[in-house]
Amino acid sequence: MTLEPARKRELKALAHKLKPIVIVGSASLTPAVIEEIDRSIEHHELLKVRVNCADRKMRSDMITRICDETRSELVQVVGHVATLFRKGKPSRSVG
Repeated sequence: MTLEPARKRELKALAHKLKPIVIVGSASLTPAVIEEIDRSIEHHELLKVRVNCADRKMRSDMITRICDETRSELVQVVGHVATLFRKGKPSRSVG
């Protein structure tokens, strides 16, 4: 699923006020952390994840891995914070 540009803009606006729910350490992208992100995105649909890693390439790889393993779409990355979206159940739909 690829997000349309208009939908991405809408999600960015909705995410602006959000704080990161999960914070990932520089080398701690464990299965438990992935599971927590997956649970959080199931509940919220739209969330921010802070990836505390100084190396840009490693940070980018971690964000890609998070998106792949949680089946979520990357909305945007600003610094160390990635905004993720995954459509949830109809009763919890965002916007």
